[in-house]
Amino acid sequence: MPNLQIFLVRSKLDMLRLVVLMLLLIPISAATLTLVGSAFKWHGVSELFGINATAFGAVVAEPGFWKSVSLSFWIGLITPLIALSVVMIFIAAFLNSPSFKWVWAIMKPVLAVPHAAAAFGLLFLIAPSGFIIRLLSPEISGFLRPPDWLIVNDPAGVSFALALVIKEIPFLFFVTMAALPQTDLRRTQIAAGYGHGQIWSWLISVFPAVYLQIRLPVFAVIAFASSTVDVALILGPVAPPPLSIQILRWMNDPDLAKGSIAAAAAIIQIGITLLALLTWWIGEHIVLHLARMAAMRGWRFKRDLPFRLFVGAIMAIAVGLVCFGIALLVLWSVAGVWRFPNALPEIWTFKSWVSQFQNLVETGWRAAKIAFVSSALSLMLVLANLENEHRSNIRPTRLAWWTIFIPLLVPQIAFMGGLSVLFLRLGIDGTLWSVVLVHIIFVFPYVYLTLADPWNAFDTRYLDVARTLGKSDNRAFWEIRLPILLAPVLGAFALGFAVSIAQYLPTLLIGAGRQPTITTEAVALASGGNRRLIGTYALVQTLLPFVFFALASLVPKIAWSNRRALLPTRMGQ
Repeated sequence: MPNLQIFLVRSKLDMLRLVVLMLLLIPISAATLTLVGSAFKWHGVSELFGINATAFGAVVAEPGFWKSVSLSFWIGLITPLIALSVVMIFIAAFLNSPSFKWVWAIMKPVLAVPHAAAAFGLLFLIAPSGFIIRLLSPEISGFLRPPDWLIVNDPAGVSFALALVIKEIPFLFFVTMAALPQTDLRRTQIAAGYGHGQIWSWLISVFPAVYLQIRLPVFAVIAFASSTVDVALILGPVAPPPLSIQILRWMNDPDLAKGSIAAAAAIIQIGITLLALLTWWIGEHIVLHLARMAAMRGWRFKRDLPFRLFVGAIMAIAVGLVCFGIALLVLWSVAGVWRFPNALPEIWTFKSWVSQFQNLVETGWRAAKIAFVSSALSLMLVLANLENEHRSNIRPTRLAWWTIFIPLLVPQIAFMGGLSVLFLRLGIDGTLWSVVLVHIIFVFPYVYLTLADPWNAFDTRYLDVARTLGKSDNRAFWEIRLPILLAPVLGAFALGFAVSIAQYLPTLLIGAGRQPTITTEAVALASGGNRRLIGTYALVQTLLPFVFFALASLVPKIAWSNRRALLPTRMGQ
């Protein structure tokens, strides 16, 4: 029964918790029922037992179906495996080094880069006519023309997986840093005292406790990587594409009969994601067993310096790829004539900016408006729920955490398709507020995840002193807790803003094409191949969240310039 306390109502703040539960669960449940109904072609309980599975047969019979399935499955597993390994080993090797603070500082702006913008930057960097080949040509490579290499959109999805890995490394780094304060790092020193190597000491003593706290975010990475659409449209294989892209094509097909096929494929996509999660769960137990065997046999892995340098190089490359990619967006946005193999443009021009200025302003303003409203509403709900947990002495249970993360664990292409059909039937599709509502479903979990740890780590003795001086709980919240936690609150808002800006599929499907944003416009340009326009739109898409991250860092420093103890100097804030 203790897990059911999230459904109890004791105060007005408890009502907001129920609002959050309904906001997260009702759309997903209704969308899933609509999806199943479309797939099986039934629209009422009386027709439930007369299901028609023809749509599933059509999906399986589609040429390249099994290749699409295998792509979605292996990319869903390899992305978190590489990203998590790099993050954990890097933290184990460099946590107390001077370079670690530098990496942690640069991770925040890298985290603000949307997936689509990072994918475009990587495209400009590694393509056969990209910047790397240009630097090597013609003196080293001998190429006077771009080589006929299938690097981008390769059938195996390597470039696709690489883009996901370099974007998920900052996210997993961020959630791991949030989990570290709740872990006793002295265990590493104890393990090292028994002769274990630096990395192995951290992995066997600290990593298990950290992983338990970041397990749900890792599952969210698996769900996202196995079903992402925007990155797949930019760098993914084309024939056949990942299953999520094929589903989107069926959804947009003018033949209404393809709707049932798309719904059936979406259910299969859920199955692929569940299979990837199950495989990961089995892998957890295998790794645990092997680690125990190694520890029991006394393996110490003391000579780990080459491995530490190798992982440090990988981390530097991952961060560098994103940063160089953004620099290339800037170059292409102001490039005129840029012939291969020249390393830099021959002519610089703002023609792309001038020609697209009006559309950039319209779509950028719409994206910023949606992101600001959805982030502000999400932050209000998160603050109310965290304050309610404090006043009611409630600790979120495992059920509560799973409820919060459900929108991140269900493939977007699956329930977004059902939700778009549902909104269409209700006549609320294509409106700005419908897009905001759907964005909140995805923004809320990230804001909660970001703010929960600083909120719970707050020294409540400040509040006790305030109450002894006659302050009410509400005044203590507004005048004591909120000002002190200004930095993490603004940081959570900035992250929510970045998450909203990056939403492609919810904006496309729920907006029904009538609420274009800078993200949907940028991804739409991927098929055109105009790098100047792509660079312009992707750069604006990157700058919008970066501005709010910068404000989140500057405002507390300005507000508390005369209060040294309130400055966000501690890592993680």
